[in-house]
Amino acid sequence: MNTFGRWIGKAAAVAGLALSVSACGINTVPRQDEQVKAAWSQVQNEYQRRADLVPNLVNTVKGYAQQERTVLREVIEARAKATSTTVNLPPDVTSNPEAFQKFEQSQNQLTQALGRLMVVSERYPDLKSNQNFLALQSQLEGTENRITVARKDYIDTVQTYNTTLRTIPSRWVAAIFYPDAKVKQVFSASEPAQTAPHVQF
Repeated sequence: MNTFGRWIGKAAAVAGLALSVSACGINTVPRQDEQVKAAWSQVQNEYQRRADLVPNLVNTVKGYAQQERTVLREVIEARAKATSTTVNLPPDVTSNPEAFQKFEQSQNQLTQALGRLMVVSERYPDLKSNQNFLALQSQLEGTENRITVARKDYIDTVQTYNTTLRTIPSRWVAAIFYPDAKVKQVFSASEPAQTAPHVQF
């Protein structure tokens, strides 16, 4: 009976320890880290969707406005740089300020180049009435909106994660159980990048 009592006591102690550990949020950091990763993946998906639209858009504009070679070249170069930056991202990009800033700058350059392309297209009535171009414009506008939403979702999940790493008692839990956990980076829109390319129908 005495042995049974000790066994019950040990089981109760283990159960109490498990409850106290779960109550202190030991799983909060990895759970929020996974949410940040998922949100970041969605940001990358939306940027990739935009990059995939660019060749068709450039070819359509080229068919009507070949004299706009400079703008077309800027878009092509900005897309190549953005794609290259995305392919070469380090695994720790969200907690690496330099890599994150490089990614953000390359995407902002593509945003600006696409904006200039849309302005140029206003000069060509035949281009503006082309069904393929209108469809691409619509897809680009939708993609820019999805990028904005994905970035906002990412920023929100990062804010929650960073707050967990910086506030007590979760800061202590992270320091003990997840010493490699680092604060994540967020987007900072530059003045020209704060507006999506203007698309008119």
